[in-house]
Amino acid sequence: MKPEEDEMEDSDGEDLMETPELPLEIIVYILSFLHASDRKEASLVCRSWYDASQDLRFQKNVTFCFPASASSLELVRGLGRKSRCSLIISQLDGFSISRSLLLEVGRSLGSKVDSLALPGSSITEASLLALLPCLTSLRRLDLRGLDSLFMSGAFLSREEHRHQVRSALCGLEDLDLSGLRYLSDLAFNRLTGCTPSLRRLSLAGCHIAFEFDPYRGCPVGAVQDSSALLSLRNLRKLLTEQKSTLVALDLSRTSITPESLRCIAQVPGLVLNELHLHSCKELTDYSVEVLVKHQPGLLKLDISSCTELTSRSVEAIAQGLKSLTDLSLSRDWRITEKGLAELLSLPSLRTLDLSECLHINGTEIVKGLKGSNAATAKLEALSLRSCSYIRDLAVFSLTQLLGDSLRELDLTSCDNVTDLSVRAVATYLQKLVVLRLGWCKEVTDWGLLGMVQTAKCELDEDAADEGPRFTRTFGNMGFFKPPRMPFEDRPKLVTQNDLEQFKHQSGASLLALNRLQELDLSACSKLTDSSIIQVVHYPDLHRLSLSMLPDITDASLASVAWRCRSLTSLALSHCPGISDRGLAQAAPYLHRLQHLYLSCCTNITDRSLFLLLEHCKRLRTLDISRCKNISSTTVELLQSQLPFLENIQSRFIGGADLIPAL
Repeated sequence: MKPEEDEMEDSDGEDLMETPELPLEIIVYILSFLHASDRKEASLVCRSWYDASQDLRFQKNVTFCFPASASSLELVRGLGRKSRCSLIISQLDGFSISRSLLLEVGRSLGSKVDSLALPGSSITEASLLALLPCLTSLRRLDLRGLDSLFMSGAFLSREEHRHQVRSALCGLEDLDLSGLRYLSDLAFNRLTGCTPSLRRLSLAGCHIAFEFDPYRGCPVGAVQDSSALLSLRNLRKLLTEQKSTLVALDLSRTSITPESLRCIAQVPGLVLNELHLHSCKELTDYSVEVLVKHQPGLLKLDISSCTELTSRSVEAIAQGLKSLTDLSLSRDWRITEKGLAELLSLPSLRTLDLSECLHINGTEIVKGLKGSNAATAKLEALSLRSCSYIRDLAVFSLTQLLGDSLRELDLTSCDNVTDLSVRAVATYLQKLVVLRLGWCKEVTDWGLLGMVQTAKCELDEDAADEGPRFTRTFGNMGFFKPPRMPFEDRPKLVTQNDLEQFKHQSGASLLALNRLQELDLSACSKLTDSSIIQVVHYPDLHRLSLSMLPDITDASLASVAWRCRSLTSLALSHCPGISDRGLAQAAPYLHRLQHLYLSCCTNITDRSLFLLLEHCKRLRTLDISRCKNISSTTVELLQSQLPFLENIQSRFIGGADLIPAL
């Protein structure tokens, strides 16, 4: 927008009064109705709008991410004007720039930092110990993968350092130590001794000796604190000491055994609300039964990829965790339909992940929702990814039963899902925010358009930019209220007869899902411009994947860019019909784009990169691998000119041989 002139003249040459500025409070109130991405755009209009966007009500949970560099020093000084902030500082090392940056963080921000993460760093102990005592209001500390701190075993070995850190971190609530290879009892005790108020602790991927010490050749607990590894005895000691505050524990990707889990679950006075056990391969149904018995207050439980678990675990969870809100059973391949009806009857359940549970067909899920009374079903997120036995019949019932609550639905790689399911989703789940239909290869244009497949759809080659034209049998596109279904009066289990009736009635098109923020249609290979141009019209859409759609062209790309101007992520990989012409039409409307995937788009050339350089200055990720008409020189120019570009995939560009030389 252009700033207004201070003075204007009318047609008679008379001076007009200067337009008064709105009070800051009024602008803040107006901005409060916008999404965060829209407020960011509005803040660029003028100084008063920028000041309004910095109001404290908009500054909750704001995280600033930047690398260790000389230019980051000025950024840190500027953040000193904020009352609170969270920091993610990457690429720290032992050199002077990193040391200076950390000193500036402590000096300029100090008590204002809520959260600190240091990913991809090799920070020294001296640098971190110079910073931590300054962060007196820190609530979250992320030390994931910082092996350089713990390799020597001397971290926090001096009492004076522990005293300084303890004074600063007495209010720390969240400590993430995931993936530390050299974490030992001694180092763990020193660090957690400085954090007496922990609520959340993550040890995911750490080497923990649960039952046997391989270094000493004896059972864990038979010796004193180890300087080589972290033991179950030491972990249990911490849980006992901080049982009054600790409510969330992450032991994913560890070798925890059923007996070890029982030992943790039975810590006297420990009441966990959240437990993550992803990829703990040794766990059995018995261990889940014991866990449920001793920790009945669990609200969130992740036992995904625990491949020894069966439906016994599902039944135990349904019977014992009556307050459960979030459950992940992803990749628990031995789980069947048994127990799911009782599980879905839990009135508090909000999120359920059954992805890659290969024996699930949805029958018991529908029964459970129906049994709990559809009016009270509150499931908000459901993932059925790669559940190949899910069919239209189950999807139809689910859409009716969850129409008022469901916000996220993942049907990726559900091979038997067809246009009928898509029409049901569009008709009944109009509050959806996330919809994933990737690799549903039976989905066609008819499903997205909400039409019965009786019309002939033809593109006018002479006016391709105007979109497709349809015959008079063109169905309900979502502009009007969809027709009443024969079973719409009250939700019930859909029968095959109901499904047959629906086949002959048009439903709502995907246009009806006007709240969508994420849509995945990748590898739905029967889709064409006919549907993409007509229905992908979402002003709040942030993430869109159209990868591996061989029949879409530049017309789809241009339409998407014009209709979905809030896009931050766009995937178009393996779309041979996309070319420089389409990107030239789209780029001027993609100012917010941060992630763009164009791998194997062979008609993309250097011209497209210059367009990105001109219009998409916020790009952070770009994949142009296997684009044979792009030169490495232009890629280097792009990297040097785009300030936020962090990750660029450019393998085999410029016609490079895809077969590596022997």
